[in-house]
Amino acid sequence: MTASPLLLDVRDLHTRYGRVEALSGVSVRVPAGHIVSVIGANGAGKTTLMNSIMGVLPSSGEITYGGESLRGVPLEGRVARGISLVPERRDLFASMTVADNLQLGAYSRRRENWRRELEEVYTRFPRLAERRRQLAGTLSGGEQQMLAIGRALMGKPRLLLLDEPSLGLAPLIVRDILGIVRGLRAEGVTVLLVEQNARASLAISDEAYVLETGQVRLHGPAAELARNPELGASYLGG
Repeated sequence: MTASPLLLDVRDLHTRYGRVEALSGVSVRVPAGHIVSVIGANGAGKTTLMNSIMGVLPSSGEITYGGESLRGVPLEGRVARGISLVPERRDLFASMTVADNLQLGAYSRRRENWRRELEEVYTRFPRLAERRRQLAGTLSGGEQQMLAIGRALMGKPRLLLLDEPSLGLAPLIVRDILGIVRGLRAEGVTVLLVEQNARASLAISDEAYVLETGQVRLHGPAAELARNPELGASYLGG
């Protein structure tokens, strides 16, 4: 079986907050068309990794996307190249409607395409279609997460970075959200998923990395890591 080409290749990444090194030599490889999870405890560096890839935080090392270096490419340039981040806080515009939040996600696309992309999002998330005129701040937690993912998809990303999409959600809603993520892979979207819910994220992922104190501790196929007794004792309740 032919291996998928790499879409994202992060090598020897270092990120600092002042004198504190939050990431120390992290390397992560994301093949095209795969879901790759990054799991770890609070403070392990997961969100820092996502923000470094997105260009929100300055870092050293090498980040290659689609075979081209992202060195010196600002956040807006990375979005234009097809990378979208759904942050942990979701960062929705609470006083704007669902429809307006989604339309803002298409700002980097040609105007003639955004209405078609909006209908695609509504087809994927019927609940958002029902609430299109509702203010984002009045949505439930699960609906806000759907809106955040939908807004990112308006940019037609090749690579979707998802930071803690299950945070604060009920188990049934988590199942729905992660089911949507799995469906994105079937449609050709590559996903880098940061999660504290290790068992759920491993169940939908092809590969996974375990971060501890800013370094990669374990890496391998997700199914193998799910059976790893060392990982089970720390993250899976085994």
